[in-house]
Amino acid sequence: MTVRRTVSVCVVAALLASPAFAVTIETVPVGNPGNAGDSRYGGYGSVGYTYNIGKYEVTAGQYCEFLNAVAATDTYGLYNTNMWLGTYGCKIQRSGTSGNYTYSVSASMSAKPVTHINWGDAARFCNWLTNGQPVGPQGLDTTENGSYYLNGATSDAELLGIVRKGPSEGGRFYIPTEDEWYKAAYHKNDGVTGNYWTYPTSSDAEPSSDLSDPDPGNTANFYRGSGVGLAAVGGCENSPGPYGTFDQGGNVWEWNEAVFSGNRGLRGGGFGSDVSRLAASYRHGRVPTRDYDSFGGDIGFRIVEIPEPATWALLAAALAVVAHRRRGDQRGRD
Repeated sequence: MTVRRTVSVCVVAALLASPAFAVTIETVPVGNPGNAGDSRYGGYGSVGYTYNIGKYEVTAGQYCEFLNAVAATDTYGLYNTNMWLGTYGCKIQRSGTSGNYTYSVSASMSAKPVTHINWGDAARFCNWLTNGQPVGPQGLDTTENGSYYLNGATSDAELLGIVRKGPSEGGRFYIPTEDEWYKAAYHKNDGVTGNYWTYPTSSDAEPSSDLSDPDPGNTANFYRGSGVGLAAVGGCENSPGPYGTFDQGGNVWEWNEAVFSGNRGLRGGGFGSDVSRLAASYRHGRVPTRDYDSFGGDIGFRIVEIPEPATWALLAAALAVVAHRRRGDQRGRD
């Protein structure tokens, strides 16, 4: 009985585990599918399916791994020299010459969010994750196809026209839609209601910018007369969002898929923003080739994962088998 139970648990573990990639993105589930939108501010936040969202913003260390995998020749400009030279850069440095570029990140910045990221950079990172984190030139097998068919798109006009491919079409990791991002940040996680917090720290009260250790709670990294620049992701450890995300308010602005007025959407505010930019009411956008905001380096992103429905069905079946066998084992002992 013991052996049989161990094997079953291993089957479930294999289904749950991420592939052995160089970059591991920790996600949290966002449930309550079919919840109502936020009637206060345009009805944002209604999502009809369950999905996973990055617990943290993508870090400089994770993006550096991406660059080393696909940017020995940086065909589509995934590296920005301001990452190293900018006042608020995330300190990724490029060495060598085209065809042999290598990248390194300062140890003190590796766990902080990557900055100077435009919308196309974020989409290419998502494609790379979807394709299994391959090593090779920027092309259809690495960065140009997957969750988005980019195929060399770099202009504002081209990037505004890009749409995601569904899981049945091979998509998996994405830039969040505005509704996906908004729900994870503000929905009260109380069923299919239309109840939302004002701030992404699970609070209606204005958060503090006190970044002392330990985190006193309801805290975010934003500007209030002085600032500290980038902070490590998850540093406000007692200020999670309603689904368990961190830093959806402050630290860096985060891209979403919205298109309006020639812009792609941004939400959440950055370390250079005042507190009003963190609120659910504040909607922002930039042209998709823009890779900085008012403080020069406070645009980044987090990812959303939507597995194929068949994956969830297979997992449910495996869990049912485990439960059935455990019940059988218990009956055998009674």
